[in-house]
Amino acid sequence: MLKKTLLLLFFFSVNSFSQNPKLSEKTKVSIFTCGRGEELYSTFGHTALRIKDDENLLDVVFNYGAFDFRTENFYLKFIKGDLQYFMNVTSYEDFILEYQTDEREVIEQTLNLPLTKKQKLFETLSASLYTYERYYTYKFIDRNCTTMVADKISTLIGQKPLEKVDDTSISYRKVLYPYFENYFWYKLGINIIFGAKTDAKAAKVFLPIELMHSLDKAIVDGKPLVSEKKTILKGNKKQVAFSFFNSIYLIIMILLLLILMNKRFLFLSYLFLCGILGVFLCIVGLYSQHQEVLWNYNALLFSPLFFTLPFLKQTNLNKICKLSIAIIFIYAIIMINKPYLLIMLPFMISTIYMLLKISGKNPLKLLPSIK
Repeated sequence: MLKKTLLLLFFFSVNSFSQNPKLSEKTKVSIFTCGRGEELYSTFGHTALRIKDDENLLDVVFNYGAFDFRTENFYLKFIKGDLQYFMNVTSYEDFILEYQTDEREVIEQTLNLPLTKKQKLFETLSASLYTYERYYTYKFIDRNCTTMVADKISTLIGQKPLEKVDDTSISYRKVLYPYFENYFWYKLGINIIFGAKTDAKAAKVFLPIELMHSLDKAIVDGKPLVSEKKTILKGNKKQVAFSFFNSIYLIIMILLLLILMNKRFLFLSYLFLCGILGVFLCIVGLYSQHQEVLWNYNALLFSPLFFTLPFLKQTNLNKICKLSIAIIFIYAIIMINKPYLLIMLPFMISTIYMLLKISGKNPLKLLPSIK
């Protein structure tokens, strides 16, 4: 593997100071669509681009999904939205070995392109390895490994942007929702951190599977863009077993226990933590360049106002509680058509209940006054 990598680096280093080799007529350009992985960053799969020319002993994969965990302030840069991803190049064997090891599916679509466009694509990608074009600022919807490859192909064939054939009448949030089946904590976290942009209509090709479908249907000069489609690796689609500790039932149980314990300091502590989360959502919305986290209406439920509750006298506390309940009702109206309404419902009901109790009310008159 090391030998192949060194040869590959030598090949591109030499060609960076000389004219790129002329590709042969048998050169193949293809797109890899890779299945999801177990890590959060690989949940939606991956897209890469392969160029194969047996006459030039060339078989390489260009990959726009590379990032460096050693980047200074990595997580702060990721949250802010200025983390630099970059394109790298690996041998076909090394690329496939990684997905074979992880038991992830890899599907290949060979593109029906004239040699001149294959040559142009190869030269463009090769040159990018030694310029700032290699780097890009990652954006969840607008700039990722899939959109970067899609842009290269659509520019090449003169169809920019590439037409999306999947359903564009549903929101980005709803498109993402099935990917988190039986991954409750991922689903909860993603839906809390994402704001209004993900509720817009999903008009852009941004997921690997969407690009694959669009390429399948693309027509260029009266001919299908994809000349061949085959499965390189079948992968192993792991069925995630149901787990109580990875489900909404754990949240419901915790909230129910808090209510049954019926202690004022527990209610205030819970709401205080919700307030901290609300402050975080607001700060991230102001700090981050990720448009997906802007205008986050979940701060209406996890209100920054809750941060002040333990420090207020009863009169002011009552006013904040009444205001917060009104805000949660506004939040409920906003949530009516959202796919994650049922996930947030336990939080909404329990928060209203706790606010009523600490303000001296007895909801439904089912429980005694707080001790």
